[in-house]
Amino acid sequence: MHHPARAALRTPVHPLVDHPTHPPAPPAAQRPGGPWAAWSPCTPQECLPPRATTGTLRLARRTAALLSVLAVAVTVVPVAALLGARVLDPVLRALHRAVLRAAGVRLVVRGGPLAPADGRGALVVADHTSWIDIPALGAIGPVTMLAKREVRDWPLIGALAARTGTQFVDREGLSRLPDTVATCADALRDGALVGVFPEATTWCGAISGDYRRAPFQAAIDAGAPVRPVTVAVTTPDGRPTTAAAFVGEQTLGDTVGRVLRLPGLVCEVTVGGLVEPGPHTDRRALAARARDRVRHPRPAPTATAV
Repeated sequence: MHHPARAALRTPVHPLVDHPTHPPAPPAAQRPGGPWAAWSPCTPQECLPPRATTGTLRLARRTAALLSVLAVAVTVVPVAALLGARVLDPVLRALHRAVLRAAGVRLVVRGGPLAPADGRGALVVADHTSWIDIPALGAIGPVTMLAKREVRDWPLIGALAARTGTQFVDREGLSRLPDTVATCADALRDGALVGVFPEATTWCGAISGDYRRAPFQAAIDAGAPVRPVTVAVTTPDGRPTTAAAFVGEQTLGDTVGRVLRLPGLVCEVTVGGLVEPGPHTDRRALAARARDRVRHPRPAPTATAV
């Protein structure tokens, strides 16, 4: 069945051009909640293909597999965390890969690794379309994620995220933003890979949002490079799809269930070259350079299945 968002994905669209499947995006000052509120025009009705009506047995099988992985994580992660990063990091990579396999998602990586060769920390940035993005990043590197505060309250997942060092951000509490930037900068100075989705919320992938600049101030303050990462989700035969997008009023259960019913998906992660903040680089310029590298990745080495 033809779907306009899927068809539009086949043709690259400049991020500032209104996408034909979406109403025109108003200027930031006219958006609901004002220019600083997390906002996206994407909705399930506008952006997602019809929900699959088949695959009930597949859904049951994969749900059981995912719950098994989470049960292992609840048992293993606290112990690994006590033993330090040398134990915790490979455990987390293995668990993230297991989550993707259980969900029927094949991970393909181009380029890498995420960490700079000289041992410095790096700000890992990517566009955000799906819950798949997080295990995809976690599967290829020990990434400390910045996440919205609401994730902390999610059953089981929130507790695991907190245990693994996730930094929770109150997106509406602007008064706390300097503290968040300072904490992020300290982690970068200590050599951590700090993962952030600068759009501040999810978009469907057929259209993308502006980048918030605050995380890039942390990279400048720490003198740390930015690692741009491009995450693309396709069907097994290579067709781009928005089926895994997590948008609008969707619940986590709904978006996960949609993925589990599908015959399979491929998540391709392209690790770009480092973007170094120069001595006179401001956060606006650094954010623009990173966004360009994420959305227009340079040719990467041969893909490797993970």
